[in-house]
Amino acid sequence: MNLFVGRERELTRLDRLLSDARMVTVTGVGGVGKTRIALRTAAVAAEQERYCDGVRLVELSSLNDPALLDHAVVEALGLTDHTARAPRRLLLDHLAERELLLVVDGFEQLVEGCAELLRELLRGCPRLRVLAAGRLPLRIEGERVFTLAPMDEDDALLLLAERAAEVRGGERPDGGRGSAAAELCRRLDGIPLALELAAGRLGTLSVEQLLRRLDDRFRLLTGGGRGALPRHQTLRTTIGWSHELCTGAQRLLWARLSVFAGSFDLEAVEYICVGPDLPQHEVLDVLGELLDQSVVVREDGPGGIRYRLLDTVREYGAEWLTAAGDAERLHRRHRDWYLGLATWCELDWFSPRQAEAAARVEGELPNLRAAMEFSLGSSDDVHLAQYLAATLWFYWTGCGRLAEGRHWLGQVLDAEGEHDGSRLKALWVLGYVAVLQGDAVAAIAALQECREAAELRGDPVAVAYAVHRTGCLALVTDDMPRAEELIRSALAGYEEVGELNGNVLMGRVEMAMAVGFRGRLEEAVQVCEQVVEVCEEHGERWVRAYALYVLAYAAWYGGDPERARTLLRETLAISHAFHDLVGTVLTLELLALVEVDTGDPVEAAVLQGAAERIWPSVGLPLFGSAYFYAAHVLCEERTRERLGDPAYEEHRRRGAATAPEEAVARALGGRQQADAAAELAPAREGRGPEEPAHAEARRLPLRAERGDGGLKR
Repeated sequence: MNLFVGRERELTRLDRLLSDARMVTVTGVGGVGKTRIALRTAAVAAEQERYCDGVRLVELSSLNDPALLDHAVVEALGLTDHTARAPRRLLLDHLAERELLLVVDGFEQLVEGCAELLRELLRGCPRLRVLAAGRLPLRIEGERVFTLAPMDEDDALLLLAERAAEVRGGERPDGGRGSAAAELCRRLDGIPLALELAAGRLGTLSVEQLLRRLDDRFRLLTGGGRGALPRHQTLRTTIGWSHELCTGAQRLLWARLSVFAGSFDLEAVEYICVGPDLPQHEVLDVLGELLDQSVVVREDGPGGIRYRLLDTVREYGAEWLTAAGDAERLHRRHRDWYLGLATWCELDWFSPRQAEAAARVEGELPNLRAAMEFSLGSSDDVHLAQYLAATLWFYWTGCGRLAEGRHWLGQVLDAEGEHDGSRLKALWVLGYVAVLQGDAVAAIAALQECREAAELRGDPVAVAYAVHRTGCLALVTDDMPRAEELIRSALAGYEEVGELNGNVLMGRVEMAMAVGFRGRLEEAVQVCEQVVEVCEEHGERWVRAYALYVLAYAAWYGGDPERARTLLRETLAISHAFHDLVGTVLTLELLALVEVDTGDPVEAAVLQGAAERIWPSVGLPLFGSAYFYAAHVLCEERTRERLGDPAYEEHRRRGAATAPEEAVARALGGRQQADAAAELAPAREGRGPEEPAHAEARRLPLRAERGDGGLKR
């Protein structure tokens, strides 16, 4: 990535302004460097640890739907929420007491919605500060506007020299106030993006040649009078001039790259942008040429090399694509590529490439959103939007994206247009999401509609999924006989049609939970051991974690808490890696019970407190289910007995103050054993021999029944 050059005075002023105001917006013409100076200011603040809860960037340039604004901020903050509560409420709750700097970039197309969101966050979160970057102010109460001017001559010369050296093997152009380089900087009005584009040409042209060509361009556009040229026109002129200097293949690829939202990879470019006029074998070379000219920016990340067009450059390319009459075709190719990508990722979710599939969808989310938006624009393509939203079920449910999944599923199901089997899949996925969010009303409505329509169409696969997810609803609402009946029926339906994937295996685990809660723990163990074997054969990890959770409970119940702890740590590591809060918090709850039964009530109280902090992001604690809640109740009883109420509350509060990441690390073995033992010593003092804590539980399966609200064993 290019290093930040110059702007020392501006950085100092912006930093001072941010210290005095809670809301600062950097404005200026396109290409003047608003984003880079905001990011540089934020990076310095992060390095100096000025904000206790850190600095977070919210990139909005690829977003067009105001309804996704809140989701974008939730994503930027790394929050995972399984509940049906609005993302706005989640943001307000999360940021209420946090001291954090939020950097918001690229909001021009969402000014009103962005202003409304930030206004509410600033009012409700007194320690929050916002640094925004855009072409116009947001006009929020208390907003301070920092208008970024183009670079002065010295900084412009420095930037030109640095960037030219990158494309000329370290050779810098002769610079000085009277040089051709200085004249070039003046002609470009000191706009950094214009300078970057010009520097990209210095690999093949001298400064003098470049200056003559640029001068001709200015005269052509302004009738020879350059003095009154507005700076935004300067940038557009420079981009247009750079476009004219491109070869036909370069112009073609530039225009076609404009269909991407956010970043993209070479594989996608080689499918979407090719044609008789741009063969696939030429794409890599042409892309490299656009990189050399600073038209395309390279980004190196954990997922590999990706590329991006800067907003202004993308807008210019999109205009040319539209003018050429090729926009519709390219957007369809873009949509089709991402339909295929989602399909392959769904298949890979049931394979050793499960983690890679999750990461791929995460990186491509802006493009997947754009594909859904494009399909919703035509009634003939609504079924494709439904297919895409439904195919991403594994990402919505397995990777902590329930709220956004609920948004898209609602959008595609409400849209009027052509429908096919994709609608049935979208319905059962919506029902599944609603079950996990604790929204029984929405779940029942979606699943009933799915089942009735599937029976009319004669679609046994959709019937099985609707029955399965209705059984899940029964499971978390404590109707175990019905849960077992429905899930068994669904599993039989899957077997009849030859369906085998993560959903089917999860159905087996859910059935194991239902029969285990009904007292048939040996049967539950047998089912989950078979599930683990199938998961190992296919390299599946997400369902495996839930099967291990059931086996860990069985191990604890059978008097082997050390095996239970080992299984639960593996479960926790998997659930946490996939951002699956349901699996994470269930595991912490059971780990707490294992800790108290192996002689560490302090750790049990801490883990219960940590789980208590996470549950609001999942829904009702332990789903409001007496069956799932039984382990928590038993753990609390035993922990209070061993520590006493004051000590229990102290350690529980300590756990509740622990960030989820820290709590998971602790549960995975990162805590100091010596400190825990030292805290535990006074609690054990004066106690005689005790029956092992799990002995009592071994007499009957741990279960609960609804009645007077008490726990029956």
